[in-house]
Amino acid sequence: MFIILILYLVLAFALFLIPTKLSKFNSLLIALFHLCLFTFFMTHLPDVTAGKSIDISYQWIPQLGLNLVLKLDGLSIVFVLLITFIGFLVFIYANTYMKSYTGTTKFFFYLTLFSGAMLGLVLSADFIQLFMFWELTSVLSFLLISYFNENEQARKAAFQSLFVTGFGGLCLFVAIILIGSIVDSYSLTDWMEKAHIIKEDSRYLPALILVLIGIFTKSAQFPFHFWLLGAMQAPTPVSAFLHSATMVKAGIFLLARLYPVLGGTPEWTQIVPLFGALTMLTGSYLAITQIDIKLILAYTTISALGVLVLLLGMDTKQSVKAAMVFLFVHAFYKSALFMLAGFITKQTGTRSVDKIGGLIQSSPMSFVIAMIALFSMAGLPPMLGFIGKELIYEAKFDSPWLSTVLLIIGVTSNIFMVTIAFLFLFEVFLGKAKGGTKKPPGLYKYLLISPGILALLSLGFGLFPDLLTQLVGPALNIIRSDDVQIKLKLWHGLNQVFFLSVFTVIAGISLFIIIYRHQQIIKVWQRVNNRLFSINFTKVFSTGLDKFIAFSRKNTHLIQHGYNRYYIITIIAFTSILLVFQLYFTRGWEIESAFTLQPFYISGLVFIIMLSVLMSVLSKNSLFTIVAMAVTGYGISLIYLYYSAVDLAITQIIIETLMVVMFVLLLRRLPKFVKLSSRNTKIRDALIALGFGLIMTVLALKAIHVDFNPSISDYFVQNSALKAYGKNVVNVILVDFRALDTLGEITVLSIAALGVFTLLNVKKTKK
Repeated sequence: MFIILILYLVLAFALFLIPTKLSKFNSLLIALFHLCLFTFFMTHLPDVTAGKSIDISYQWIPQLGLNLVLKLDGLSIVFVLLITFIGFLVFIYANTYMKSYTGTTKFFFYLTLFSGAMLGLVLSADFIQLFMFWELTSVLSFLLISYFNENEQARKAAFQSLFVTGFGGLCLFVAIILIGSIVDSYSLTDWMEKAHIIKEDSRYLPALILVLIGIFTKSAQFPFHFWLLGAMQAPTPVSAFLHSATMVKAGIFLLARLYPVLGGTPEWTQIVPLFGALTMLTGSYLAITQIDIKLILAYTTISALGVLVLLLGMDTKQSVKAAMVFLFVHAFYKSALFMLAGFITKQTGTRSVDKIGGLIQSSPMSFVIAMIALFSMAGLPPMLGFIGKELIYEAKFDSPWLSTVLLIIGVTSNIFMVTIAFLFLFEVFLGKAKGGTKKPPGLYKYLLISPGILALLSLGFGLFPDLLTQLVGPALNIIRSDDVQIKLKLWHGLNQVFFLSVFTVIAGISLFIIIYRHQQIIKVWQRVNNRLFSINFTKVFSTGLDKFIAFSRKNTHLIQHGYNRYYIITIIAFTSILLVFQLYFTRGWEIESAFTLQPFYISGLVFIIMLSVLMSVLSKNSLFTIVAMAVTGYGISLIYLYYSAVDLAITQIIIETLMVVMFVLLLRRLPKFVKLSSRNTKIRDALIALGFGLIMTVLALKAIHVDFNPSISDYFVQNSALKAYGKNVVNVILVDFRALDTLGEITVLSIAALGVFTLLNVKKTKK
């Protein structure tokens, strides 16, 4: 399976090598590749159905216990088959859809890499590896949303998408580190085996919250749902693939994958269903008042994602079963509808439903496909969506808590979905032509192939639901970690679920008739929504970001002011404060050495150094200041020499000599001494300098008498000759033990010297 991921990478880059005349077949080539992958994984379905899993592992960073691990089991194969099959249909669709655009090679490059990243994500059995693919999908989604980068709205939507999902990704990464620290592993197998340890740990709740933030941002749960609306700026194949069938399902996959690890606790069953129900109702309610086709589909996608999160959070066998079935329901009808939206846009030149109508006359086939997909979305028989809706109602009846509330919210949301389906069908296809429609060129008829196949699947699986059993069954056994019996059928008999479904359909159609006959209701509804829901999350995001940037700019100007004196003062002051805290919290040591002036010549040398420092500070003559500084440096080198540090003494003498020479050469270029500091400024600087010197003195005395850890000097003394074959310990440390550090310092100095040389040789331009 690693070879498959490598093939994705090779195929993506190979697109740039294909001759221009053949590049028009790029999409078909990638579609064929996905079809081959779908066939390959289907051959493994019998083994997975039998309860086996295919595990492949390669060592990555064994010192940290990190490996590259892929796992094909009952859960991952469901998402793998969806990714490869819908990817196959999307690339066929994109072959026609993208013909009128330039730069399609780059587009297919991004989309191919995204498909590979999604495949790597759902196959990952190591969570560090999973996180890498998780972030890669966010980055590639950003690149695809901003494909029309000349459009400012597309650029803003792409940034918004990356910011929100990137924030969630960081939260997820922290959660992975937290859980990994609990079980000392990032392996999926270890996490599942030690799930009880994770749930009993005090870090469980913060880890769960961080994981859910990552999932909710990725799967567009309230209040993070707004990024998905902006993502509709992407080309339609992106919407059909990423934002309905794959990327937004990454969060659902992770929620299902972590169900055995984090699920089943009171925190899980209270937090997850709450956000799922709120998202479900928000999406379906706001979809009714939209006039942009892709926004209508985006809001219904948000609602469907809320349904999936709600079901996985309810923690019952029936709810998980309903979630896995609805996963296929939504993938089939929503991908088909997004592709139809692209076809309608190509045909009419607009995405506004108030400017479209009567399309059944020019394209009856698109009407049939839309009717099947919309009926599946509305949950009408004999579509697969009807079976999914029945299972969802059953799960809500069986909910151990708040079943009545969840049932009311679910029925209300489904009523809205029925209304939306009929409004879409009548306003776009059956209503009066509102101008602007035209018969599409013969080329556009190929855009109906992929949505037609998906619509037929919704109908076929609805009539023969048992075909889904071998796909859904193994996934349920992985999620629930027990044997879950599943039997799907179209007719469940006359029971409360059936009568509730009938009520839902009747109520939804009734609401549709009222709205369709009285079009002004929508306008009134929109005004009411604008007052009731005055918070525009996109504007809140933009405003918050602008204020943050303004705050950062203000603080940057305050801190990065350009005055070296204040930079140095800040560094010294904060270092002093930190050292004071360190000295205070590690107090308790005593100074045992007695103060002495012997030998007298060293005491006299120290006195001369102090006097030179004082003179260099007080002197108003540049040359005198340079000499005083040189005396200080040479004096310190003599102290090194007294304590037998010959290397340090020689180095210090060379440095001081070079400094004196350079300062004297540059003296004529330096400005004359002027009064740059007031009396108060000098007092402040003196106090800071004396304070820092006092703290460093105390720290040095403490370092002599306090030994927290064994000294490393013994190691260097013992190993310099044995391992580095050198008797000069200092040289050996610099050249051998710290070779890379020394190389870095030399590189920095070389670059600095090159910069100085360049500045000195810049020719002045005459004004």
